[in-house]
Amino acid sequence: MHNRIGAYRQTDTLGKSQLDLILQVYDGAMKAFTTASEHYGRGEYQAGYEQLEDAKRFVTHLYTTLDFEKGGVVAHNLGRMYAYLVNESNAVQATKSTEQLQALAKVLDTLRQAWVELRSAESEPKQSEPTPVVNGSTGGFVTSG
Repeated sequence: MHNRIGAYRQTDTLGKSQLDLILQVYDGAMKAFTTASEHYGRGEYQAGYEQLEDAKRFVTHLYTTLDFEKGGVVAHNLGRMYAYLVNESNAVQATKSTEQLQALAKVLDTLRQAWVELRSAESEPKQSEPTPVVNGSTGGFVTSG
């Protein structure tokens, strides 16, 4: 059974864009935070703990896939936010705060929306933007168009 589920998950990720995969990880983390909150709210502490561990794995995955060289300031800011989410998750394991879990899910939702906007911007047709070309005589960049 696990082999079929693994094969399905692998097939599900093939053909998806990088942005779609990022959104999928965000969805998993948000769902895990929300489910952990529900479990903690019902006093199901072990199940809440397990969901919180899943959420931390999703967030850690987001962190470890950042490209700090190419991403510059944005990647560093995302890295700090992901570290904050993991640290707060550790605190929640002690306090069992459903409010804090909901706040963490909201932070992820806000970040996810930014990725959705980026995906939308990438899929929109470009409106006569200048095309950068290399200027052979100076080695600098100029624009055409």
